[in-house]
Amino acid sequence: MRKRASLIILSLLIFFASSVFANGLSLNSIGTRAIGMGGAYIGLANDYSAIYWNPAGLTRVQGPQVSIFVSDIMPTGTYKFDTYGINAEMKSNHYISPNIMGYLPLFCGEKLFVGLGAFVPAGLGAEWEGSDLAAFSGPAGTAYEWMSKIGVFNISPGVSYKVSDKISVGAAMNVFYGMMDMKRPVDSNEDHLMDAQYEESGSGLGYGLSLGLLVKPIDMLSVGLSFKTKTTVKFEGTASNTAFQASNAADTDYERDLAWPMWIGGGIAFCPTKKLTITADVQYSKWSETEEKIVTDYKNNVWAGAMSEEDRTMVLNWEDATQIRFGSQYKLTEALAVRAGYYSDPAPAPDETVNIIFPSISYNAITAGASYCLGKVSLDLGLEYLMGSDREIAQSALGNMPGTHGMSIVVASFGLTYSFK
Repeated sequence: MRKRASLIILSLLIFFASSVFANGLSLNSIGTRAIGMGGAYIGLANDYSAIYWNPAGLTRVQGPQVSIFVSDIMPTGTYKFDTYGINAEMKSNHYISPNIMGYLPLFCGEKLFVGLGAFVPAGLGAEWEGSDLAAFSGPAGTAYEWMSKIGVFNISPGVSYKVSDKISVGAAMNVFYGMMDMKRPVDSNEDHLMDAQYEESGSGLGYGLSLGLLVKPIDMLSVGLSFKTKTTVKFEGTASNTAFQASNAADTDYERDLAWPMWIGGGIAFCPTKKLTITADVQYSKWSETEEKIVTDYKNNVWAGAMSEEDRTMVLNWEDATQIRFGSQYKLTEALAVRAGYYSDPAPAPDETVNIIFPSISYNAITAGASYCLGKVSLDLGLEYLMGSDREIAQSALGNMPGTHGMSIVVASFGLTYSFK
């Protein structure tokens, strides 16, 4: 039975991973149950998503299982700049993020446990109506395209070892496949008006590591620690700029390194009764080490000769950010559980580098969810509503986009888990 379950899980993972694609906005939570609990999951980590939150938690999963979950991210963004008479709204896109995770205990599940996940851990993006921003092109009012989509698809094998009944440790390898698309107007004459269209598309690989510790000093309390290394994705792709058409050099290959930050978190899970679970996390991302600036190496000689290092550099100066998360779960019956949560998510971008291509908003998020178990099958639902705080941005020498930036996001996640036990 164990061998058969292993083959089914592995086959599903390989098939699903070949068809998955990244979403265009950042995911704050991985796993439908974790979403419902506000992503406060490091100290609990008792389902398939432990491979992301805290790989030490794989020791807590009850038998071999496979789970498929899909998240739909629906952003609503606004940008106002009265000086240019701009009142723009982001396109109402649905960013679909399908994921799959499998889990298999080895050696009779006594000490060593192994899991495998294929999921979308991070991304960022936006798309705007060019006609709403035509005032940036001067009197001609050309409607250039404005969009970005940066996503990561992660294949993550993980292992956990049960040191004792109270202590577990775990590790997972993160194999990042990154995708990056961008379209934006550029100023070729340095007259502060947009007069050319820039486009690019690229992809690349990066490798990182996750480590976890889970301690259960008493039956009603568990404490977890989780750590992810900085992961650099080396992007390669092609870019075009209509400003170079006259030189027969509109297209070029490019290279760029883009890193996801070191991340560390700690959490607790408290179960005062058999029906109620309360969780709390603190999660820290060291953005200042990875998103200070992004430098692009353009391979075409015409581009290289015409563009200074300043032209090839996007200054971000992102700051470190700490998220505070709370979650709860209550079992109404043995088959039905309901969840709720809250978290704060501060914007990493300072005012002097904010722009609408890479939106950066501080959010207060409320979450809800539920699960219903039908024998070996469990159905899960998770919902998030991220309430963004409008940012009033003044003009900066670093070339930000002054004005009022706003954003709210709705996330719906649906999951299905099959247990082979």
